[in-house]
Amino acid sequence: MKKMVLMLLVVAGSLVPVWADTISTDKTDFAEIGTVIDDAAYDIRYYSPNNFTGNKIQGYKAPRAYMTKKALAALAVAAADLRAQGYRLLIWDAYRPQKAVDNFVAWINDPNDDGDKTFYPTLKKSNLLAGNYIMAKSGHTRGSTVDLTLIKKDGSFVDMGGTFDLFSEISHPDYKKITKKQKRNRQILRDAMVKAGFKPIDSEWWHFTLKDEPYKDTYFNFDVE
Repeated sequence: MKKMVLMLLVVAGSLVPVWADTISTDKTDFAEIGTVIDDAAYDIRYYSPNNFTGNKIQGYKAPRAYMTKKALAALAVAAADLRAQGYRLLIWDAYRPQKAVDNFVAWINDPNDDGDKTFYPTLKKSNLLAGNYIMAKSGHTRGSTVDLTLIKKDGSFVDMGGTFDLFSEISHPDYKKITKKQKRNRQILRDAMVKAGFKPIDSEWWHFTLKDEPYKDTYFNFDVE
């Protein structure tokens, strides 16, 4: 079921309806990553307290990962490319319900809960929203964004010079103060994802969104279960 969010704009003394982004609970065009990429591994951080809030996040009822079918098909292309190079994908997050994003914002606005400061060691919590580290509207909620890293085929760690959701310049893809091997590992992941049709961002080496995402103005709000 879909519903449109109706906003009222005051123009010349009258109320004018403005249709904003669509909010949807329709998951028919989504699929679980494992149904297409059978060798992916998972560490779904928002299903556990191992994240910057220090708590399990609303909307994550199972440690599972979903994407739009179009984005998942592209991710499978990247996975095949990386598999040929001796790597597998480790998924940290994919589709994210709007209620989870709302949970992040509520946590930021709670002055009595610092969460886990190891994820933001040099920042004030209030800077996470003001500095666009956390967004009130996330590309993840549109269903075609994924947070991931590389592991070797045996499941062993690939050193990327930083970890997931570390709100720091260390997480910038072009951060200079890491080793050549760490830079190369980041580039291997980036090259495969870009070649498959994803676009990176300049603040998180692990974050990629399908360039031609199917729901550019739709934010989904069904549970991960």
